[in-house]
Amino acid sequence: MLIGREAAEVLTKGLGRRGFLGAAAGLGALAVTTGCTAQAAQSPSVSEAPGTGTPDPSQAQPSEILQPHSGNIPGDHYLASTPDDVLWGYVPTVHATPVARMKSGQTITIDALSHEGILEDQGRDPVSFFGSHGVEKNGVLQDAVDIAAGYNRTPRDFDADGPHVVTGPVAVEGAEPGDVLKIETLAAVPRVPYGVVSSRHGKGSLALQKGPAAPDGITLDEVMPPAATDNRASGIPTDYHNVSVFTAIEDGKGVMTSGDMKVRFPLRPFMGMMGVAFAESSGLTDPEANSVPPTLGGGNIDIRHLGPGSTFYLPVKADGALFYVGDPHMGMGDGEVALTAMEGSLRGTFRLTVCKPGAGDAPALAHRYPFGETAEAWIPIGLSDPDGLGGGGVSSDLNVAMRRAVVNALDFLQQEKGMDRAVAYAYLSAAADFAVSQVVDRTVGVHGLIRKADFS
Repeated sequence: MLIGREAAEVLTKGLGRRGFLGAAAGLGALAVTTGCTAQAAQSPSVSEAPGTGTPDPSQAQPSEILQPHSGNIPGDHYLASTPDDVLWGYVPTVHATPVARMKSGQTITIDALSHEGILEDQGRDPVSFFGSHGVEKNGVLQDAVDIAAGYNRTPRDFDADGPHVVTGPVAVEGAEPGDVLKIETLAAVPRVPYGVVSSRHGKGSLALQKGPAAPDGITLDEVMPPAATDNRASGIPTDYHNVSVFTAIEDGKGVMTSGDMKVRFPLRPFMGMMGVAFAESSGLTDPEANSVPPTLGGGNIDIRHLGPGSTFYLPVKADGALFYVGDPHMGMGDGEVALTAMEGSLRGTFRLTVCKPGAGDAPALAHRYPFGETAEAWIPIGLSDPDGLGGGGVSSDLNVAMRRAVVNALDFLQQEKGMDRAVAYAYLSAAADFAVSQVVDRTVGVHGLIRKADFS
């Protein structure tokens, strides 16, 4: 981990041109208020170099600390993460009251807040937590401070609740059950030049099981974090010995240290959580509304391709769709094996459009199952437990998720491209890529990548 002066130097490097770029960002925000929102929304920052499909490091390097209401806000609407407008550990249900409303086809900019640095096992004090890694007080987001200290919409139970700060829901006019909400991610801008990757006891791909025992396929000595360090029996989250790795952003890359070694890796900012209301429960903290497992309403879907330039389609179950975001990621590998990605707060801008049945503006599959798309590929998705109600954990069946992703890919190719199903099955085997989305969210996921160029 980066600590002390080294992290402070990295933070300063990330903000080196703050004064100049802050003034430029202010001019961008002014354009929103003077009738230029359509142009601003159509020209966001994109996190991939044109024509390459690879991350552009310059787009992952924050130019300033994006405090609430500051900097460039390109959307037609803006939603901050305030204690009154978020749920901590739960997602909105179909009975939720919207905190914002917008018309179909408009854009909204949302300041998504990472949960890392404010959680109970980290002390629930982001100034102290990030300060221990060399971040000065003015480098900590004010909404992180406010939520850590003042969130009281629901009681917090660290061992039962999800970790995510979920912002929303946003009602989109005209959305009705049976429709599809088309979510175009126009921008995902890091709000701070650092993130955190955490591994917690009892969670992750190598997690200790009840017994205590190792999960199938590994030994107790191979459990991570090591079984001998597990102190959850204390009931005091700060004493659990969970592991959080502070990760700086330098020159548009994530930087981790291990002894004298520095590891640098490319970043790809995206929202791990984009969803519409799905659970039908009425309580704010009912288990089926827990923020951890993804569902047919999306939620904690954790597909790293769904960043700027992507489109995500979700079946609508509630009037207004009730869109929400959370779990902002600065970078993630397929699988997300340790438990979290490189978690870090993002400012996301989205265009939300209602697609009606039979209109042809959304794949037929999307009226019953999440579906993604980028400029280069279609992304069929499979979930092991699409209702999000199972116990899950590392025992959740990845085979089920894989089979569903393949079936959904076949349905898409047959329904949208007119392929014979047997030929489509052969094509997927010969040319498509299927990857593990994540194995850490109780409900595990698989996504496919079908190249659009193959059908040109």
